[in-house]
Amino acid sequence: MKVGIVAGEASGDLLGAHLVHALSSRVPGIEFIGIGGPKMQAAGVDSLFPMEKLAVRGYVEVLRHYREIVNIRRKLLQYFVNNPPDVFIGVDAPDFNLELETGLKKRGIPTIHYVSPSIWAWRGERIHKIARAVSHVLVLFPFEKKIYDAAGIPATYVGHPLADILPEQPNRKAAREQLRLPQSGKVIAMLPGSRQSELHYMANLFVRTAQRIVAGNPDVHFLVPLVSRESRNLFETELHKAAGGDLPLTVLFGHAHVAMTAADAVLVASGTATLEAALLKCPMVITYKMSPLTWHMMRRKKYQAYVGLPNILEGRFIVPELLQDDATPENLSQAVVNLVNDEPVKGRLAQVFSRLHHDLKQNTADRAAGAILPFLR
Repeated sequence: MKVGIVAGEASGDLLGAHLVHALSSRVPGIEFIGIGGPKMQAAGVDSLFPMEKLAVRGYVEVLRHYREIVNIRRKLLQYFVNNPPDVFIGVDAPDFNLELETGLKKRGIPTIHYVSPSIWAWRGERIHKIARAVSHVLVLFPFEKKIYDAAGIPATYVGHPLADILPEQPNRKAAREQLRLPQSGKVIAMLPGSRQSELHYMANLFVRTAQRIVAGNPDVHFLVPLVSRESRNLFETELHKAAGGDLPLTVLFGHAHVAMTAADAVLVASGTATLEAALLKCPMVITYKMSPLTWHMMRRKKYQAYVGLPNILEGRFIVPELLQDDATPENLSQAVVNLVNDEPVKGRLAQVFSRLHHDLKQNTADRAAGAILPFLR
């Protein structure tokens, strides 16, 4: 049995790795080939191209890398046409994977898209493209299945694997001991994004925000987990430019979950990391910046007031969102400090986050593997 599989960023690499493990335990000798990051490769995926080549977000940013991305997709399509897998699984990365899935489905190769594009948030017209591209969709949130059922697209709700992986009662004391941090001091985690294109807009903003926070809170310590050497280099370059070398700050290579578990609050770029923070019961301030042109185009297409997953899942603002022009060091530092010092708010958030965790914990990898098995028989 051979499975084609493609993930385009760190969150997809995690999802893909757990799915690969689940399928491998059920189908001895199964092979996986496509594009994956370090977790998927460690699970046994033969990656034909570096995953980082696909980790680009936003209209303007994609245009800069358009030729390279299209060339990779063309070569992948030709490879799978010449070496047909029993099934192809696109893990998130819809702008890349849906086009590839359309080409494969036309040639008779079953296609599964794992993680619904956020058609409930913006660009709802994509559901027609999804219908042409996929044989089946695996959705992470319960409300998404209703959308696909109404459109006549086969879909299975599988829950979110992070809810299976992350502990329902995180151990902050142990996390601080692991990072050699004092138990009594204030700790703030900062997650400026996993993509290099995100760090281009976010790194300097996060450094300057930290400088403002520490000016009024000298006992605070910052943790900055970054996913790759390239992202670490980008952040440290901005740290140097902003003369932030004296900040009480530790840059970590990975260990985002430990950092958020240890933290009193997290300043986090919008994306999957906001859900991770919620599952780890860590209060958060959500932010995001991108090119002005991309922001203008995306704002016109969105359907709801929130971008952070905790707010979307609750259908209301439960954590602050400061985006684009509102994302200034002054605004962000004030929002983070307010949150760190507001014990009643943190207590209420912990209760909401615990309920979300329970709802999303569905033994996702096994459920997803079960939905895929019929395509392998």
